[in-house]
Amino acid sequence: MPVTEAVATPSLAQAMLAEFESQAPITRKFLERLPEDKLTWKPHEKSMTAGQLAFHLATVPGGIVQFVQSNPAQAPKSFEFPQPASRAEILKAFDENVVTVRSLLPKFDDAAMKESWRMLAGDKELFAQPRGEFLRDVMLSHWYQHRGQFSVYLRILNVAVPASWGPSADEQPPFMQ
Repeated sequence: MPVTEAVATPSLAQAMLAEFESQAPITRKFLERLPEDKLTWKPHEKSMTAGQLAFHLATVPGGIVQFVQSNPAQAPKSFEFPQPASRAEILKAFDENVVTVRSLLPKFDDAAMKESWRMLAGDKELFAQPRGEFLRDVMLSHWYQHRGQFSVYLRILNVAVPASWGPSADEQPPFMQ
């Protein structure tokens, strides 16, 4: 009978970090393409500027993984979308947030990821869900949603849209090149 080695199953946080690591370079490529002279441009009066959206995209993962450190956590009273002064500022924020995710996310064991995490507004509970689900929903899915939104900004600005999970109209993903 052949001897087989047991394959270790990654923790929930390790699996999430692996996904983040695969998507971070793609997101950086999107941010790198924002024209410096279009930081204050927006497609509609109700929209964020391109710079605000890019900065939000750059900071969501790190901000969320910091936010879930507390349990319960207080909901923000408002959401601020700062206007960056340069693409370099956006990329610096992105790189700092990548470091934050890499340092904080692996600290959660499976018990912490499955723990009921709560968000409060004062004393009122807004919701409770497993911490890992909140991270999936906001650190990743919310991030992807904004990357898709940002791709529309790039298209309207006539900037080549990077490939992500598959080809864009402008380029093939690395696995197809």
